[in-house]
Amino acid sequence: MNETAAFQQLTGLAPLDYGLLGAAIIALFVISYFKGRGETDTQDYFLGRRKTPVWVGTLSFVATEISAMTIVGVPPIGFSENWQYLQFFIGSASARILVAFFFIPAFYKYNCTTIYEFLKHRFGAETQYAGSAFFFVTRLFASGVRLYAASLAVAVIMGWQLGYTLAFFTVISIIFIGFGGIKAVLWTGAFETVVFYVAGAAVAGYLLLHIDGGFSGAWQLASGAGKLSVFNVGWGVKDPNLLWAAVLNGVFGSMAAFGTDQELMQRLLTLETRRESQKTIIATIFASFPVTALYLGIGTLLFVFYKQHPGLPLPANPDKILSHFTVYVLPAGLKGLVLTAVVLASIDSPLSSLSSSFVTDIYRPLLRKNAGEKHYLFVSRLSVACFGLLLAGIAWLCAAGSGRMLWLAFKINGVTAGSLLGIFLLGLLTKRTANRGNVLAMFISAALAGLTLYLSEQGLAPIGWSWIIVIGTVSTFTLGWFLAPFESQLKK
Repeated sequence: MNETAAFQQLTGLAPLDYGLLGAAIIALFVISYFKGRGETDTQDYFLGRRKTPVWVGTLSFVATEISAMTIVGVPPIGFSENWQYLQFFIGSASARILVAFFFIPAFYKYNCTTIYEFLKHRFGAETQYAGSAFFFVTRLFASGVRLYAASLAVAVIMGWQLGYTLAFFTVISIIFIGFGGIKAVLWTGAFETVVFYVAGAAVAGYLLLHIDGGFSGAWQLASGAGKLSVFNVGWGVKDPNLLWAAVLNGVFGSMAAFGTDQELMQRLLTLETRRESQKTIIATIFASFPVTALYLGIGTLLFVFYKQHPGLPLPANPDKILSHFTVYVLPAGLKGLVLTAVVLASIDSPLSSLSSSFVTDIYRPLLRKNAGEKHYLFVSRLSVACFGLLLAGIAWLCAAGSGRMLWLAFKINGVTAGSLLGIFLLGLLTKRTANRGNVLAMFISAALAGLTLYLSEQGLAPIGWSWIIVIGTVSTFTLGWFLAPFESQLKK
C-alpha cells in the first residue's frame, strides 16, 4: 500500500481533497490581508468606504444568503420531499424589488452605517436600540443553526468530532473577518459563490453519469415518485407548503431578511450610490435562484441514485445525505470540492454585521461616546472574536436538538424577524412618530409570535410555522400605529 492510499484509508480523504480545502483557506487569508491592511477607522472596516463593485456585491450577497444551509440543508429536501421549496423564491424575488425601491433609498438618505440608525432618525434612540437587540437575537440563533448544519456535514466528511469542527470554523472566521472587516467578507464571498456553483455542478454531473438512463432516466423515476412537484395549490393555514402561503411567507421573510437584517443589508450599503445598491439586490434574483435549484436538484438526483442502488447504505438522519454520499461514494477531488464548498459557506458568518451593529448602535452611543477611531476599530475586532465564540456556543447547543435544519432556522428567525419588519414598515410607509410605543409593540408581537409557534409545534393551533413572521409583522405594525398617539403617556 503506497503512502497516498494509506493516508486516504486513515482519514477518508485523499491528499488532493485536503489540498483543495487548504488552498481555499489560504485564499481567504490572502484576500483578508490585502483587503484589510491599512484600515484606520470603522467607516472602512464596516462599509469599505463604499467602493464595492456591483458584481462583487452581488456575488457576496448570494454567498451570505446561500450559506451552509443551502449546501447541506436543501439537498435533504429534494431527497426526502420535492421541489415545492422553490415556491418561497417567488415571494423572495418580489421582496427584493420592494427592498430595492422602499428600503435602500431611506438608508442612503440618512447615510447609515447600520440600518438601525434609520430607526433612530425616524423614531428615536430607543427604537434603534430595540431594533439592534432584536437583530442580535434573530441573527445569533439563526446563524447558530447554520453553523451547526455546516459543522455536522464537515464532521461526517472528515470524521472529526463536532466540537473540533466548530472550533475549526470559529478560529478561521475570527481571524480573517476580524482582520479584514467587511472588505474581506465581500471579496471572499464572491470567491465562495463561484465555488458553490462549481461544486454543485460537479456533484450533479457525477450523479447523472452514474444514474441509469442519465437525465431522462432520473426525470422519469423522480417524476413517478412525486419528487418533481413544484406547486402545491390549495387552501388552508396549516400547511406551509401551499403555494399562496409559501409565496406570502417568501415576501415577508425575505423583506425581513434583506431589508431589516444588518448581515445582508450591510453588503448593499457598501455600494457607492443608492442606484448601484438597487442594481445589486435586483441582480441577486438571477444569481441566487440557479444555485438554490442546483442543490435542490442534487437532492432529487441522490434519491434516484439510491433507488437504483438499493444495496448502498443510507444515513439514519436524512440531513446527512449529502455528507454521507460525499464520504462513501464520491471519488477523491470531488470529495474535497464538496468539503471546500461547505467550509466556505460556514466561514461566511455574520461576525462583521454583528460587530458593526454592536459598535454603531450600542457601544458608541451608550458606552463610549467620544473615543477615537483607533479605539472603536479595536473594539470592533474584539467584538468579532466575542460574537464568534457565542455563535459556536449556540451551534453546540443545537447539537442536542432535532428536526430538519432548514425549517428550524426559518422557525427561529420568524419569531423576532416579524417585529423588525413591522417597525421598519411603520417607519417607511407611514408618518407616525413614536418611540417607546414601538419598543412595546415589538416585544408584545415577538411574544405573540413565539406563543403561536409553540402552540403550532404542540399541535394545539391549526396554523403552519410560515405564518409566524406574518403574524409578528402585522401585529407590530398595528400596535405601533395605535400606540403612537399615546407616546406622551408612555414617557411618563
